[in-house]
Amino acid sequence: MLCGIKVQYVIVVSFVFLLLFPVGKTESRDVVDALVEFMGKLGPGSMQNTPNWGWNASSDPCTDHWYGVKCDSSNQTVKDIVLEQIGLSGTVDFESVCKETNLLLLSLKLNNLTGSLAKEISNCKRLRLLYLNGNHFSGDLPDSVTDLADLVRIDISNNALSGKLPDMSRNMGLISFWAQNNHLTGQLPNFNYHQLEYFDVSNNDFTGRIPDDTGRFGAKSFAGNPGLCGKVLPNVCPVKKKYLHDLLMYSGFAILGLIILVLVALLLLKKRQNLEDRKRKEVEGTKDSGDSSESNIGQTRSEFSITSAENGGVSASLVVLSSPVEAVNGLRFEDLLRAPAELIGRGKHGSLYKVLPDGGVPLVVKRIKDWEISRDEFKKRMQRIDQVKHPKVLPIVAYYCSKQEKLLVYEFQQNGSLFKLLHGSQNGQIFDWGSRLTIACNTAEALAFMHRELKDDQIAHGNLKSSNILLTKDMDSCMSEYGLVVEDNGSQNSNAFHVDVYAFGVVLLELLTGKPVQSNGLDLAKWVNSVVKEEWTGEVFDKALVVESASEERMVGLLQIALKCINGSPDLRPGMDQVATMIVSLKEEDERSMASSGP
Repeated sequence: MLCGIKVQYVIVVSFVFLLLFPVGKTESRDVVDALVEFMGKLGPGSMQNTPNWGWNASSDPCTDHWYGVKCDSSNQTVKDIVLEQIGLSGTVDFESVCKETNLLLLSLKLNNLTGSLAKEISNCKRLRLLYLNGNHFSGDLPDSVTDLADLVRIDISNNALSGKLPDMSRNMGLISFWAQNNHLTGQLPNFNYHQLEYFDVSNNDFTGRIPDDTGRFGAKSFAGNPGLCGKVLPNVCPVKKKYLHDLLMYSGFAILGLIILVLVALLLLKKRQNLEDRKRKEVEGTKDSGDSSESNIGQTRSEFSITSAENGGVSASLVVLSSPVEAVNGLRFEDLLRAPAELIGRGKHGSLYKVLPDGGVPLVVKRIKDWEISRDEFKKRMQRIDQVKHPKVLPIVAYYCSKQEKLLVYEFQQNGSLFKLLHGSQNGQIFDWGSRLTIACNTAEALAFMHRELKDDQIAHGNLKSSNILLTKDMDSCMSEYGLVVEDNGSQNSNAFHVDVYAFGVVLLELLTGKPVQSNGLDLAKWVNSVVKEEWTGEVFDKALVVESASEERMVGLLQIALKCINGSPDLRPGMDQVATMIVSLKEEDERSMASSGP
């Protein structure tokens, strides 16, 4: 009797164990059967004799390690199917293979596959990478491929595909499209050309005008299509009569509208000048001196208002701090007004002007708007920031403060900003991994220093971004516009340091991905988080770094630091001291590695 109770107990415990810790097959039976059917139609031939081939209904693709199959980290679902250059023939049963709806990568390139690409390809709802190049596929690319919302790269080159391409602009995340060496026809559809990194439709039968207006892709991407025309091709697109008629008509409207705008602007300008003249006479008690604040021909007129130089003991001179720029000493507010001023930037916190005073030293003037701060507070804040010196923080040369105007003066940095270096024309400059890591390290150390020194004053940067990281004449990086944002209340201001950490993390993402913070409405931080979550970390990095063969280990290390900085919970973000220490350690490791691999 006791023996029977023990047996029953063992059975019950074993049953519970199996429920809690399942073993054996992890994929559902219908998915396994569908994958076997998919392989059967591919015609693997002698490949079935390959050791560990698998691909049969009596085994599991994850736990039994089928050839060319990769599963997720928990061996629960198939993520990748890579069957490249192994002599496969037959047709692709997309309906069967897409029973595995969690599939992220399908690569069947460089085989002998035939047939068409069925519309059921859209059942692979999470597919990110599709490589079908180097086969004998025919027919067209089905419209259903545009339903693959997560698709990043597709290669259908070197086949016998024909027909028209679908409108690929719906695939918002697409960055690579290869379709060269086919028989595709019709006009090129819309793509999100501004975010494509690779694009090639050469050697087909496309006709009409190239829709790419970004100029990112040259003639090589469109060559071998005699019917195509565009600015990068020898064929110039003809001007249609209707187009010419519309052009003339709308041009007439535009000219008429411009004339009206000019007349209105002249009237408003005349009215404003009269008002300013009256105010000037009231304030200064003098007659019109005849001075003009207009700039030289071809330069933008300064938008500063001289009427803001008030009476009541307010000096019209700039307050010069410990300035290395000798030409600023003795410079008056009126001197800035009379100097040629060029608008070089406009943001939510104010406008930025390049000014060339009589001294000949180019300056940058930041005109701050909507900053509700008293004159005394502004003065104390500027003086406190000036007391904290760091070689990688651009110092404030001088400032001016009145009731209406708050101006900050910096020395002009001729090499622009990190934003322009990353996302603008690099003019042949090589922005390699080492340079990016150095900028990350310099900025982290500078920001950590400023946080330490100004913690008690509750002065954070408040507006850190790649356009506020400038490049000196020696191409060293320096952080600008520190402390120019004041939060509305104390509780928000106490979190401003956490906001700086998040902003710095976004700068790291820009350095790693080469992408701007917002592209076509897509948030960079959210995009990186989603890619990393899907275990496709390699897709994050800038292609220029990949081509350079930069250390993936250290790129991943910097990415992990960035992800800590952009943590959704501010209290879980590391402090800048900790961030700087991690990046310095990473840079030292990179330098040791370079030294050991050198000649």
